[in-house]
Amino acid sequence: MSEPILSRNFNIPDAHKLSVAESRGAYETAKKVLATSKPEDVINAVIASNLRGLGGAGFPTGKKWQFLPKDNPKPVYLVINADEGEPGTCKDRYILERDPHQMIEGIIISAFAIKSHKAYVYIRGEYVEPYRNLQAAVDEAYKKGYLGKNLFGGTYSLDLVVHRGAGAYICGEETALLESLEGKRGLPRLKPPFPAIVGLFGCPTIINNVETVACVPHIMKNGAEWFVKLGTPTCGGTHLFSLSGHVKKPGVYELPMGIPLKEIIYNYGGGIKGDKQLKAVIPGGISAKILTAAEIDVKMDYDSLKAAGTMMGSAGIMVMDENTCMVKMLYYATKFFSHESCGQCSPCREGTGWAHKIVTRMYHGEGTLKDLDTLLTIARNMEGRTICVFADAAAWPIQSYIGKFRAEFEAYIQNGKGKDLKPQEAVLQHG
Repeated sequence: MSEPILSRNFNIPDAHKLSVAESRGAYETAKKVLATSKPEDVINAVIASNLRGLGGAGFPTGKKWQFLPKDNPKPVYLVINADEGEPGTCKDRYILERDPHQMIEGIIISAFAIKSHKAYVYIRGEYVEPYRNLQAAVDEAYKKGYLGKNLFGGTYSLDLVVHRGAGAYICGEETALLESLEGKRGLPRLKPPFPAIVGLFGCPTIINNVETVACVPHIMKNGAEWFVKLGTPTCGGTHLFSLSGHVKKPGVYELPMGIPLKEIIYNYGGGIKGDKQLKAVIPGGISAKILTAAEIDVKMDYDSLKAAGTMMGSAGIMVMDENTCMVKMLYYATKFFSHESCGQCSPCREGTGWAHKIVTRMYHGEGTLKDLDTLLTIARNMEGRTICVFADAAAWPIQSYIGKFRAEFEAYIQNGKGKDLKPQEAVLQHG
């Protein structure tokens, strides 16, 4: 990739302000699309671009738009999922905080394509500065006539509302997000019906990720063929990869779809801190199954990672060196999922809590070898048995950590490690 696309304004001072954004070309593409294109032209371009949902699911964006019913008398809503709660991920935060007008322009074009006149951005409650910058950008866009009645002096109108969440990870699941947006408790809905048919307020609704809609203006400006060539034949464009953990240069990197994981870690991340050996990598946020050091010759795209037995997810890459304790890693993973389960489905509510209690006991030196098989049984009985995929996401770390590092778990249990935890660390773990 010769130059950044989504991240091109990240280091430009005050790029979140409209005057600076306009000097960098903001809203020019939206103005042209609304004046010269038909909604179906945008949908066809997005389909041809191979843009896939960049929030985790990786479903083709244009095809998702086509699921909307034809000639439905109800209003159509566009909802942007900015509830970025996946541990190891901060890519959407950069767009919201540093270049919100890029996303707003994408919302305008996307809403026009699906014939929606009301859009919402559901933003994570903990994102204080991103929220302030986004709301200020929305206010500026309204004052300039880029939102509201008769956009750019034309006939199309669009209202955009920014809604803050209240810190629930489950509201990143699209139907729980809709429930929360309607003022209810954020509990996932049974599907079908899918949101494209019965979504927000019982109306047809399209839910897209922040980064996904931010790609749309670039596709419309430069063409679908250009976007395809940036990535792979099945995953067009670039992706913002959140690189963290034991690397020399952590950060958010915009790189082509299909770039090898090994290249991200060593060429962009600078390799492992202290020149230690690599032990393991989580490629797509804490929900993704772990990869060993011997498995990092894999391309970072949805299809390649699926073939490798894991997933792209939110592209949150977490790197672990040779000194990382896998029991401790599983402790934190099970603690997170136990805390964030909405409790609606018994296998998830009971399974996440049970798993965390066992791993906590194990971590503090009181585990047994039988616990490992019990954990795998719990995971197996959670996976695929609940309304949403939260239980699956909670099961995958258990399965992959124990499956790939079982000898380490067994040695930890047999050697009674954990009993010598410092008092303050023990308090931290239980807290």
